[in-house]
Amino acid sequence: MTGDPTTDQDAERHKAKMAKRKAVQDAEVAEKRIEKGVLLVHTGTGKGKSTAAFGLVLRALGHGWRVGVVQFIKGAWTTGERGALERFGDQISWHTMGEGFTWETQDKARDIAAAGRAWSKAKELMADASIRLLILDELNIALRYDYLPLDEVIETLRTRRQDLHVVVTGRNAKPELIAVADGVTEMAAVKHHFAAGVKAQEGIEF
Repeated sequence: MTGDPTTDQDAERHKAKMAKRKAVQDAEVAEKRIEKGVLLVHTGTGKGKSTAAFGLVLRALGHGWRVGVVQFIKGAWTTGERGALERFGDQISWHTMGEGFTWETQDKARDIAAAGRAWSKAKELMADASIRLLILDELNIALRYDYLPLDEVIETLRTRRQDLHVVVTGRNAKPELIAVADGVTEMAAVKHHFAAGVKAQEGIEF
């Protein structure tokens, strides 16, 4: 007993269409032969920039890589991602070096000093050949407020060793950083529960 001829025809058309698409995709993948460390930027007003970066950390750890994390703005408050990822021991080098958001410290000189220490740590990790992925969390915020010399940061990132992957997070990424990045994702805010009065919650925001 045969099936519905219309259904059979649809199935064959779909199969042929997907076969053509697979051929195109396979050809495109085959053309990509460059292997290098990439500079990725997560920016925009939407939630999830740092969260996405930590997803990459988990992926890298799963491949046995050593990973570095430098947090430029966030203070020494406890976060779930730090607690979880530090269980990987020496595989991860985590440094929370900010003193809180700018509206909390209300002290520009103190914020600049903290950003400078964080940038020194970032350069130290960049020079560590055992680190394959480096997250510079909220570096965009430090650059936005001119806490660090933009030209130096851009040049250091541009001339980093070829096998090092770097992810920079934070709103308002500088055009100069976007220009040298290999990939830029802008997360848009469509809807956020905070605007409806829902407070920052453990396991969701931190």
